[in-house]
Amino acid sequence: MVDKLRSPLLDHDPGDPPVFLPGNLLEAARRRKRLPRITAPAGCLLDFDGELADHLLATGRAAVEPAWPCFHTRLLRWKAGGAECGVIGGTVGAPFAVLVAEELFALGCDALVSISSAGLIAPGLSPPFFLLIEKALRDEGTSHHYFPAGRFSVASPSLIAVVARRMAEAGIPVQRGTSWTTDAPFRETGSLIAARRDEGVVSVEMEAAALIALGAALGKPVVCLAHVTNAMATRGEDFEKGGDAGLEESLTVCALALSAALEHAEDISNGKGGRKGK
Repeated sequence: MVDKLRSPLLDHDPGDPPVFLPGNLLEAARRRKRLPRITAPAGCLLDFDGELADHLLATGRAAVEPAWPCFHTRLLRWKAGGAECGVIGGTVGAPFAVLVAEELFALGCDALVSISSAGLIAPGLSPPFFLLIEKALRDEGTSHHYFPAGRFSVASPSLIAVVARRMAEAGIPVQRGTSWTTDAPFRETGSLIAARRDEGVVSVEMEAAALIALGAALGKPVVCLAHVTNAMATRGEDFEKGGDAGLEESLTVCALALSAALEHAEDISNGKGGRKGK
């Protein structure tokens, strides 16, 4: 008998194999659009705001992949540090971000980095700054389809260490800490914000918990970065990223994270590293 008071999010068995597979969807889309088969770059970036993707196109450093079969997005190919990376912009929200990430992994992506524009929760910090998300509060639904119910999605400690080391070697200051992933940004109440602050949360965004859970479920390196740019539109200078200079800094941070994530993926394939989920 169905418990009508129980959230259906708790009904999922993440170990039960799915029926609707991303590879099948992409193959159907490819046939329908009459596209050749392609392989995604080994390292891919999800740029939720889409500003980095637009900037790469405007400066001639990225090109659109015409054979990308996804119905919802466009894939850019970008040379970052001598390596070709994939970039997809505008994948806002946990369900959409995970849908596109699944498709990238199905087409051969080995490691994924995401960057979101996030709101500040923690006291004593001043935007803008970059946050390397070590764990994310699961105040969204998508992660429950990939990992059993729990309070946090926790990134691989060894992966986080590799990324942090790469940033330190480059002299780029990056905070490490906890984020709050929500499905409803306009329902962030004062009492909830205070409670999250007491819990040690640094930022609030909409994707990290789901993407970290996906990475753990698939055994793929997933790095979630937050560019903390605002205090939820409560300050006059909120959402200021520093113009093109800020975009260039973001691209540098993402390129370093991609390089580190790919290094971690290679270590996993060579049996040198492991990955832990929630």
